[in-house]
Amino acid sequence: MSRRSSLPIAAMLLLTLTVAPAIAHDVPASAGGAGVKSDMLMWIKDAEDKLIQLADATPEAGYAWRPSKDVRTTGQVFMHVVAANYGAPSFWGVKPPEGFNFMTHEASLTKKADIVKALKDSFAHMEAGLTATTDADMDRPVELFGMKTTVRGGYMLLLSHAHEHLGQSIAYARSNNIVPPWTAKQQADLKAMEEKKAAEKKVAVEKK
Repeated sequence: MSRRSSLPIAAMLLLTLTVAPAIAHDVPASAGGAGVKSDMLMWIKDAEDKLIQLADATPEAGYAWRPSKDVRTTGQVFMHVVAANYGAPSFWGVKPPEGFNFMTHEASLTKKADIVKALKDSFAHMEAGLTATTDADMDRPVELFGMKTTVRGGYMLLLSHAHEHLGQSIAYARSNNIVPPWTAKQQADLKAMEEKKAAEKKVAVEKK
């Protein structure tokens, strides 16, 4: 490999080494103890934190935005996550809030403040259910949307569902020139690090 062709790779490696600590810092620590349940909680909380950051960063007017007429609005994507967090655990006996209707809840709120609160409350509800589930009960068979699985499988579905719609929400935000807050923080930290190194280098040169 020539020196010229290796330069982009070296630059990429340097960027990875400098940004990786910031990325790792954004992932919450394992949620108490070891085992599959604590690992699941860790990644659920990761999706929760980022979804709420995006919901906070999106202006009120952006909640009605959609990329085309036949898909969910930004607000409906967030509410779709809320409905799943409340609705899916009801299949294995975790009681949702009074008056909750799985079929209509997604369209029940449209205001930013209400949706942000609903996101927070729904994740707290779902995580409390997972935390309270015993290891033995995690193996209990359930039928979920016509599929035979276990309580564990149901919570794993909710984990993947939250991350699936986190990705969708990031795409929506980017389409509206909203930089995900955790990415903006990483970029700011990297810029500050580069400026600090440049200043230290300048001082070192001036001392010679």
